[in-house]
Amino acid sequence: VQLQAFGGGLVQAGDSLRLSCTTARRTSSNNAMGWFRQAPGKEREFVAAISWNGGSTSYADSVKDRFSISRDNAKAYLQMNSLKPEDTAVYYCGIGRSAYSGSSLNGYQYWGQGTLVTVSS
Repeated sequence: VQLQAFGGGLVQAGDSLRLSCTTARRTSSNNAMGWFRQAPGKEREFVAAISWNGGSTSYADSVKDRFSISRDNAKAYLQMNSLKPEDTAVYYCGIGRSAYSGSSLNGYQYWGQGTLVTVSS
């Protein structure tokens, strides 16, 4: 399965970015999708997830009310507003193992190459 995340870049605190994730497999439209991030020297952490039909979403407390996840069949998006320096990380998208995959890394079976988001203060 090929996954590709893109849309990262260098922005200033308070700016917005929209990340996109595309997959080569149509069947991912039957699975949850999620965004995780990994900052230098830290473990990969959950950011947001969306169910197979977009009807259910969940967010990490650190991004709630600032980030918004959405999807269009096999594509997923992460709208990031009011960015903070602590949001700096490589962002990864993943395809869930089921229709609802939650916040656990183990709930995702495929990962794409990440996209770097750098937020300057």
